[in-house]
Amino acid sequence: MKQIYTDVIQFRGSHYDYGLMQGELLVDSLTIENREKQWRLRKPRFEINEQEAKEAITRYAPFLWDELIGLQDALKWPLQHILQDFGGYRNEMGKSGCSTITGKDYLIRNYDYHPKTYEGRYTLYQPSDGGNAMIGPSQRITGRMDGMNEHGLAMGYNFMHRKIPGDGFICNAIGRIILESCKTAEEAADLLAEIPHRHSFSYILFDKTGTSYVVEATPRTVDIREANMCTNHFERLEHENRRVLSESKERMDVIRQNNVPDMDARSAFRMLNDSDKGIFSDEYRNWSGTIHTSGYLPMEMKAWFSLGGDKEPEEIDFNAWLQGEDLKAETFQGQVDTTLGFLSQDENVK
Repeated sequence: MKQIYTDVIQFRGSHYDYGLMQGELLVDSLTIENREKQWRLRKPRFEINEQEAKEAITRYAPFLWDELIGLQDALKWPLQHILQDFGGYRNEMGKSGCSTITGKDYLIRNYDYHPKTYEGRYTLYQPSDGGNAMIGPSQRITGRMDGMNEHGLAMGYNFMHRKIPGDGFICNAIGRIILESCKTAEEAADLLAEIPHRHSFSYILFDKTGTSYVVEATPRTVDIREANMCTNHFERLEHENRRVLSESKERMDVIRQNNVPDMDARSAFRMLNDSDKGIFSDEYRNWSGTIHTSGYLPMEMKAWFSLGGDKEPEEIDFNAWLQGEDLKAETFQGQVDTTLGFLSQDENVK
């Protein structure tokens, strides 16, 4: 078993200062060193028009641009390089897994992906210049793969496919924009119907009213439905699905068989996080191993987080943090059954 960790990063202040702080942490880090090696091995399959990217980002998340400029000032990179790594507009993505369910008072999700992409950053950010405060693990530094904001809106996303991409935002940028700019699941669904999508994903939304949506989104069309579970295939946009769906449907069958209407958050967390329940995955070499399990309880304004499987989650009182009470933990620890290197903690991760 490999011991892994994620850094806990807490910040209150302007977006520019937040970007500057994150950039200073990244200077000479393994995350940057490994990502630079990965770019040298893999030529980007996309183009970035700086003005177009700026217009798109500032339209949906105007303060996020200041965060990118803060990163640029700290790292002293050209803007094109910043947008390539952290901008989230026009990019490329590998395959992945992921399973998500919601209940009467929770959203629980497994994040399944390849260790060489995992940044190991759990973030709490309260902006002073606009936008919503948020909690959750980051991806591509500025993006969020799941999270909850100060209004109790929680979200996660599940990969579908990357065929026939379009000009638009990638998943983690969209996740960040949802948390930054929306208050309810309905607002987030409306945004997903409008924002341009680079790839095909399902976004799962849940808020304090108990409203739960699955939004099936592609560069070509978006479908919104009330639902409380999702794996890695579309239920309505079936013509958009990739050919091999058996593993995704197997996980969905397990969830349906066990997801009784009155299941509580603890039981739901155990269903996804326990390695013997049929949902947790150790297929790390196939880009679909479970790295973390997140839980969000909007009515209580609490978040759960666990690295690896068969583990009780860390519990964070987000409401207390919003009132100024910092987390004492500097890292969260866990273990996974792989020898593969992690982007943020191992050398020569390619």
